[in-house]
Amino acid sequence: MTNAVPPQQPANLRGAVDLSGLVHREERRAQDGANGGAGRGPVPGGVVVATDDQGFGQVLELSRSIPVVVALWASWSEQSVQLVETLERLVRARDGRLVLAAADADASPQLVQALQARAIPTLVALVGGQPVPLFEGGQPDDVIEQVFDQLLEIAARHGVDGRVPGADGAEESDEPEEPVEEPLPPLHQEAFDAISRGDYVAAASAYRTAIAQDPRDDLAVAGLAQANLLGRLQGKTLDEIRNRAASAPDDIDAQLDVADLDLSGGHVEDAFARLLELFPKLDAVGKNTVRERLLELFQVVGVEDPRVSAARQRLAMLLY
Repeated sequence: MTNAVPPQQPANLRGAVDLSGLVHREERRAQDGANGGAGRGPVPGGVVVATDDQGFGQVLELSRSIPVVVALWASWSEQSVQLVETLERLVRARDGRLVLAAADADASPQLVQALQARAIPTLVALVGGQPVPLFEGGQPDDVIEQVFDQLLEIAARHGVDGRVPGADGAEESDEPEEPVEEPLPPLHQEAFDAISRGDYVAAASAYRTAIAQDPRDDLAVAGLAQANLLGRLQGKTLDEIRNRAASAPDDIDAQLDVADLDLSGGHVEDAFARLLELFPKLDAVGKNTVRERLLELFQVVGVEDPRVSAARQRLAMLLY
């Protein structure tokens, strides 16, 4: 990933994963049920699990209570096979505070596209359903340990500090264990459930109500921005968005869509740069449209993120 957070820097919790290729998983599960369950992904259990396109929704839900490290690997990549073995050992040593979800890239094309992985292996963490790009390629044990330390610190600050029961050095049970979760506020839970079923309109409505009740609810503000982004991407394909943007470089809507797509895959600086380069070419109405979209994307990434600060400074210079 071009803009993956370097291991030596604190990872950023905010961001968005493009789930547009996975939002119909409930329909696929219903079809699988009609076919005797064929094709359904593995059910998470223990600290090391396998996942794929079908099972990734369960991994997202698990990340609400326990940080999950998603490793995209392939059998043809010896480096990725070795990395997964290393990750399994290091995750097991964390006494249930981390879960490793290994996804075979060849068997999970929608997941690879959703995370916009550009190399194998690629590592992305999930904290509360939010992606934290980590690194691609192999890394020595001490660097991975440092990344895990930073990930656990960030997760704890956001209340994602659960633990897989029975994983404190004791032999793991063959039966999947359910982690203990702190309940979300009712409106946040309503929004999360709506996002899980791909109803981004309902999710946005729940977040707006939460903001109306408490204008200082920063998580609801960020959630609303992300729900809006995912709603705009729903039903569109990566090729459709990129081809349209390439053929119409001055089309505001086309460039807004590809900026959404870039940010959804963790390519934050690419998304910001695209809109900031377009901004000076526009009339007053177009500039206001791009400005509003940038402010919304700032909320998705997190206003404390240094990439947001840099983009905000550049926007201010263009405005004045």
